[in-house]
Amino acid sequence: MPGDPTTDWAPTGIDVDKPSAARVYDAILGGKDNFAVDRAIADRVLTVMPNARTGAMLNRAILERGVRYLAGRGVDQFLDLGSGLPTVRNTHEVAQETNPQARVAYVDHDPIVVAHGRALLADDDRTRVVTADVREPHKVLTHPDVVQLLDFTRPVGLLLVAVLHHLADADEPARLVREYRDALAPGSFLFITHFSDSTPEGRELEKVFLATLGSGRFRSRATVEDFFTGTDLVEPGVVFLPRWRPDRPVTDEAAYAGLGMIGGIGRLPDRVDEMRSSGA
Repeated sequence: MPGDPTTDWAPTGIDVDKPSAARVYDAILGGKDNFAVDRAIADRVLTVMPNARTGAMLNRAILERGVRYLAGRGVDQFLDLGSGLPTVRNTHEVAQETNPQARVAYVDHDPIVVAHGRALLADDDRTRVVTADVREPHKVLTHPDVVQLLDFTRPVGLLLVAVLHHLADADEPARLVREYRDALAPGSFLFITHFSDSTPEGRELEKVFLATLGSGRFRSRATVEDFFTGTDLVEPGVVFLPRWRPDRPVTDEAAYAGLGMIGGIGRLPDRVDEMRSSGA
């Protein structure tokens, strides 16, 4: 409709009547880079789980804590898969506070994510925003912009933050994680957050996501822990988001809002560690 603010800014070729996981997430966070169809789903999510906005903010908070942890461990290159729309405290901002030379490749298939990301990072030669589907590891890992920026013979921080739950079981998320993991050098880290099926609200929310967005699987802690196979989990393991190395004491409200998602970080063992564990 002419003059409609929800359509005027859309990149050419975007179907404003088709929802996007990244834009729904943006709407839940109170952002402006979304359309009416995305806001309608966000409203339904907030009806089922009124503290979903706090939960989404907790996911952003663990992203910052996790990236800060990895940068503190000497990781200076990051592959952020399904990165979503730019918002405050993005991966490159946090990493470059610790190491100004840190490099970050963002990967997403949503054209709006890519358009906004490239505009935001146009003057940063240590970042790239790549159009690719996380379900195609080979294409992601061999993309010219990725291989020019990241050196896979050295440790990489691989981020799958709020991504895997948008993959169906038929997409074989465990296999995809394994393919990405196998491309990483020893000493790399795997960082995952994921919807949790531990509460009635979460299980009801899964129905909303699947019915309206077509994705959004709420999986068990055991299933998420399996994604870390082949890594050594960093303490405290796979936990509700507010419980992962909090910057300040966790309040009951934050803990409750955080019951919707779990996450953790795993480290790929050094080869000497593997030799010791095998008795070689």
